Order: sequence, then structure tokens, then C-alpha cells
Amino acid sequence: MNNENTFNSTNPLPEPASSNSIVVGHDGSKGASHAFTMAMELAAELSAPVVVVRSWSILTAPKPAEWEYGYVSSFDEYTTAVREEMILTLKGTVEKFDKVQVAYEPVHAPPAKSLIAISHDARMLVVGTRGHGGFTGMLLGSVSEQCVRHAACPVLVVRPTPATSW
Repeated sequence: MNNENTFNSTNPLPEPASSNSIVVGHDGSKGASHAFTMAMELAAELSAPVVVVRSWSILTAPKPAEWEYGYVSSFDEYTTAVREEMILTLKGTVEKFDKVQVAYEPVHAPPAKSLIAISHDARMLVVGTRGHGGFTGMLLGSVSEQCVRHAACPVLVVRPTPATSW
């Protein structure tokens, strides 16, 4: 993976994950955590590495450690803050699967585009579903639906269980 995690003219797409890897999207939701657990279980069975992708924007990213009122943080500082939050959030599950290699990939870009690009060469893409449904789902389109339609690799959409219902 490269260190530049934004889509721009010099880096139009993030580097795809390795062909043996399982890519999983994680936005911090219960559904994403359930999908991450499923990805880790599959990775343990297949001896595959996992690449966790979180798309972020200035509005959704945690404030960087250096942030203070009046200070404008750099994209690198936001990327570091997102990565640190991912590591902290997923720590418990990662520890349960200590033999699985995990890489964290925060990307400053739309979620579906990021997941589709990074999973291009992967063994599988795993995503959760929030089930927007109805009119909102038709207007916005869901990330999981876009991934199913456009990903080059197989996509596993992990639906909520009663314990993870949202």
C-alpha cells in the first residue's frame, strides 16, 4: 500500500490489495464491526491477510492529536488520526485472531470507490449493510450495493444478526 491515501491527479486510485487478501470496509458502525469479525474468521481459516479500509472526509474523521482551535490540520495528520482510531476500535477483535495479519488503510475518498479500487485484485471484499432501504436508499444508493455491482472480486455482504441489529 502507498502512503498517499487521497484521490487526486497524481494518485487517482489507491493501490490494490494483494491477491490473497480479504478487504473489509469499516466505518465504525455495529454492522461494519460484524463484517470485520466475519472477515477475520474467514482470513483465519484461509491463512489470508486482511486489509481494513475506512473512507473518511474532514467531517467524518476524528480530530488529529495536534488539532487545536484555529489550527488547520494536514491531510496526513487526519489520516494518522483515522488510522489510530481504526486500530483502537478493532483491537479486541484483532487480538482474538492473533495469527491474522491486518493492515489499516484510511482513504480520503468516497467509500464505494475506495473499496472497489482497493479490492480489485483481492480474494474477497467483505462489507456490512445498514439497510437504508426505501426512498433514501434509492436516492443515495448503498455502498454494499455499489460494491456488489462494480467490484472485480467476489463480495460478501454481511447482514445484521439479532445481536448486531441496527
